[in-house]
Amino acid sequence: MFVGHALLAFAVAALIADWRGWERRPALIVGTVAGAFAAIPDIDVAYALVGLLRWQVADGVLGASTAFWDASRAVHRSATHSLVVGAVAAPAFGLLAVRGRSDRARVARTGALATLAALVAVAFLADGPLTAVVVVLFAASGVLVARGVARRTTLSPSTVAVAALWGLWSHPWGDLVTGSPPDWFFPFDLPVLESRVVLHPDPTLHLLGAFAIELAAIWLAVAVVCRLTDRAILASVDRRAGVGVAYGLAALAVAPPTLDVSYHFVFSILGVGLCCGVVRGGHSMPVRRLWGRQLPRTEPTLEVALTALAAVTVALAAYAAVYLFVAPAG
Repeated sequence: MFVGHALLAFAVAALIADWRGWERRPALIVGTVAGAFAAIPDIDVAYALVGLLRWQVADGVLGASTAFWDASRAVHRSATHSLVVGAVAAPAFGLLAVRGRSDRARVARTGALATLAALVAVAFLADGPLTAVVVVLFAASGVLVARGVARRTTLSPSTVAVAALWGLWSHPWGDLVTGSPPDWFFPFDLPVLESRVVLHPDPTLHLLGAFAIELAAIWLAVAVVCRLTDRAILASVDRRAGVGVAYGLAALAVAPPTLDVSYHFVFSILGVGLCCGVVRGGHSMPVRRLWGRQLPRTEPTLEVALTALAAVTVALAAYAAVYLFVAPAG
């Protein structure tokens, strides 16, 4: 749920900023910063690249993916997903957004780097060199985001720190339904929420539910962007998105997906959405009227993206309906 983590953090931060009376552009900027920090914890999957080094070409595509994810489990959802690490790192990232060349600014940035170095040392002592390397990647990513914010925006260091804290703390919760729970309080060994949240005892319905949560996060982010930029969502959705309903037949033709084996489902349903969004027929007609009111025209890029997203949503609903009501009877 890498995309969902970032977009949910973005949407909530931007909505809160808008609710607090911020101008629309700064609200979008602070949301983007929060989303960037929310994506950082998954930098730990970079270690999974070593799995590809052990992979033999003869194993095929599934062999490569298996090697990748098997290697990722060594450190994924550990130190970088810790609420404790996030609570320490977020203020440090905020201090790194301090601007200027004064002695006070240099001291603030030096203290931030020292704090991040201490996190690396703690990771090494608590869990060994591999975890320490992952925390180095985590810290370096946060430094890049914080310094980029300092150079390109006018957000205050305190705002950056709050956005970083929200992004880092919001990330682990999505992992409760898609994989093993994170190590919430690393480096402390505190047993909290140690098992996956099961949305449904049927593993396929559980996967469909997790996918629906991801889609909901994307739709929320889209709604926030449209709200803050005066765009109409429905005006950007072309009726060809309805073609996604044909994907329901896949529930009868291919093996039911689960969290362990979901590649065929994810790639195929995203392919349906992409085709619906990109391919334009001669009779395509965007939905430009709502309750008798003419909606404003929107940019072609937005139309393609939202039509694709709508098609994926329709395809998911159709697949779930066929799986629930038709496939068992067959």
